[in-house]
Amino acid sequence: MRAEDIEHLVALSRPAVHPSGEFAIVATSRPSLRANRNVGQLWRVSLSDGSRRRLTGGVADRSPRLTPDGQTVLFLRADESDKAQVWAMRVDGGEPVQATAQPGGVLEFAVSPQGDRIAFTAPVVEPGRYGSVEGVSAAQEPARLITRNRSLANGVGSLVGRRSHLFVADLPGLDDEPRYDRAAHPHDGKSTVDDALHAPEAIKLSHGEFDHGSPVFSVDGERVLCITARHDTRDDDLLNAVVEFDAAVAEGEPHTILSSRAGLSVGEVQPTPDGGFVLLAQQMGETGRDFVGRSVQLFVLEQPGAHPEEVTDGGSVDLGEPTSHTTVVDDGVLVQERLRGRNRLVHLTGGGSRELIGGDLEVLGHGVGAGVTVATVSTPTSAGEVAVLDDRGVTVLTDFGSALAEAGVVAPTEHEFSVRDGAKVHGWVWLPEGPGPHPVLLNIHGGPFAQYGVGVFDEAQVAVDAGYAVVQCNPRGSAGYGREHGVAIKEAMGTVDMHDVLDFLDASLDAHDELDRERLGIMGGSYGGYLTAWTIAHEHRFAAAVVERGFLDPVSFVGTSDIGWFFTDGYTGTDPDAVRRQSPMAVVGQVTTPTLVVHSEEDWRCPPEQAQRYFAALKRQGVETALLLFPGENHELTRSGQPRHRVERFEHILRWWAKHLPTAQNHGRWP
Repeated sequence: MRAEDIEHLVALSRPAVHPSGEFAIVATSRPSLRANRNVGQLWRVSLSDGSRRRLTGGVADRSPRLTPDGQTVLFLRADESDKAQVWAMRVDGGEPVQATAQPGGVLEFAVSPQGDRIAFTAPVVEPGRYGSVEGVSAAQEPARLITRNRSLANGVGSLVGRRSHLFVADLPGLDDEPRYDRAAHPHDGKSTVDDALHAPEAIKLSHGEFDHGSPVFSVDGERVLCITARHDTRDDDLLNAVVEFDAAVAEGEPHTILSSRAGLSVGEVQPTPDGGFVLLAQQMGETGRDFVGRSVQLFVLEQPGAHPEEVTDGGSVDLGEPTSHTTVVDDGVLVQERLRGRNRLVHLTGGGSRELIGGDLEVLGHGVGAGVTVATVSTPTSAGEVAVLDDRGVTVLTDFGSALAEAGVVAPTEHEFSVRDGAKVHGWVWLPEGPGPHPVLLNIHGGPFAQYGVGVFDEAQVAVDAGYAVVQCNPRGSAGYGREHGVAIKEAMGTVDMHDVLDFLDASLDAHDELDRERLGIMGGSYGGYLTAWTIAHEHRFAAAVVERGFLDPVSFVGTSDIGWFFTDGYTGTDPDAVRRQSPMAVVGQVTTPTLVVHSEEDWRCPPEQAQRYFAALKRQGVETALLLFPGENHELTRSGQPRHRVERFEHILRWWAKHLPTAQNHGRWP
């Protein structure tokens, strides 16, 4: 695929499965160069033959949910102020009706068991901040008095004066007369407003200086559960609690289901019909922020206040892929497990686990209807398809990725190699067409507690189309291989992880005669940017490097990054000398490799100063370098940034490689 073929990366939401098991509703999302944003709509997909039809015509409709009777689908769509609101429509189609009208938009929502109400979270801001008062610009806002560690969030910005609260509202009547804007009247005054509601009035259930997330109704629909941190030390740890609010009481007091004293960081809670609860959560150790290499586990609470019981082993099973969630079924719970570059669907019971959907698939979401298990999956040739598990086995029903396949997608060769200390490292090699020898790009993933997988990956595909072989692996520190693998680099960054990627590269060169061992490049983003910068300070065999959105100075990371207050301590420790021994900025003077530094101006995860100072240091010591800085983008540029910026980034990087590692397909001029 070429850079512009990112338009064919059609991702799918978690499926909303109809109770009959006859169809599912999914939301698509793909980059559009014309709109310069991600676009998508809701689709109704037959679970018998995969036929589909578009249900909505919005620009970016997402997060479909069905009412329990299967008659109404609810979803998120931007309103006229470009704020996400909940909308409702019949599953057979028709005109959507606005169900919420929150000034700051809706973050997450859930449907009641009776199908007559929704619970949702929405940001509530201090008056005068973040555009809440017309005519008050950002420069005119009150000063921000910061007293908390959590004062920033990547993709959001400042959190001062901004809280997420819990609401509940009735669903609008789908047969009600539409709302009409009020026409001006000759006797209108300056204070005349159109007071007709855009949506049913919502009850604000929560209050105070606390955030709330992951709403879900109790089984009887009388209460709303959510995840929140309200304990005294919440600003110094990663713990949270599960609480519930009376769904009929405005700004009531919460009842604790699971206290923060349980030592968990909870990501999701679901009630069970027997009065208990299932949780996806990480154990945070004695400090409350011992997060390194911590797998997401499934826990069960028999009743409110009970001790959480572990269902999965935190040392070997990880349910922590970003899209992971649970589905409670009659005989257990369905979960998504990341394992060795895959993300499989697993059925868990008290007696053990059973794989339902696996193989060369990465499960993105799942649901059940009438005994039919449905999943949205990414594959080696598609960013999103609908798969079904029934009497026929597992069947991929759809072809949302057909345009991408036609554009050209190359399948990699999978390997597991032994490295210098006897450990095993797992990864992949992509080869372009032709006999070679091909120049090689060593690509390093972010995280570090993340994994490369088998789903289609645009970074590798664009490079292969340009004539490069791509080598990438999951070194120690990665997820998907157990806790021991994940914690191997705790307070030892740049040790075994660097050895693993270099040894995997060397083993790949030995295994493939088509690779040119004399023409090598190295690149990576976030933690991958860290390890790239660290490696080129210690290894000088690479013709060039790309250091992207990198974690480059652990010292300045604290106080500038939204996660700096805990991330650096967890990974590099607190001893100043030890931190320095793991810092790319401390050894930047050893770098001689030509290095392109790529960053985004609104990156609050790895702030721009990391890139700017690293670039300046390379420049001062005479290393060939350039800084590519994207306005209006954050840490997620390569995954969800403006499509034109994503293509532009590819173009700059390919020109960089064309200068230092030219190929027959890629020999343009730099800059």
